[in-house]
Amino acid sequence: MSYCRQEGKDRIIFATKEDHETPSSAELVADDPDDPYEEQGLILPNGDINWNCPCLGGMASGPCGEQFKSAFSCFHYSTEEIKGSDCVDQFRAMQECMQKYPDLYPQEDENDEKSTKDLEAASMEASAAKEEEKGSS
Repeated sequence: MSYCRQEGKDRIIFATKEDHETPSSAELVADDPDDPYEEQGLILPNGDINWNCPCLGGMASGPCGEQFKSAFSCFHYSTEEIKGSDCVDQFRAMQECMQKYPDLYPQEDENDEKSTKDLEAASMEASAAKEEEKGSS
């Protein structure tokens, strides 16, 4: 016999073999590429940064989220000859914040700037992809 029970925030559903013999009647809805809540990647079609992208690993939220957003935005929109060279203060503020929360943001012993370099690499890849899209349009 199938049944359902609630334990705190969890709902536990027990289903019988007979319950699974009946085909599902669920209908799948096609993905809408214009859905603003659909995953769009790091850079949205309008050129803005998608702070909800799972590729950011949750860095845009948490105790240093604002510092991360400031540093990443500065780098992304930087027009300096050496991209991001005008963002040193923002990256320093982000690094100082992260050092206050070593459990959330563990530091690499070999290279303390690893997260910054990963961030720069992700932004460069996104910029290159965007330029490639413009070229193929």
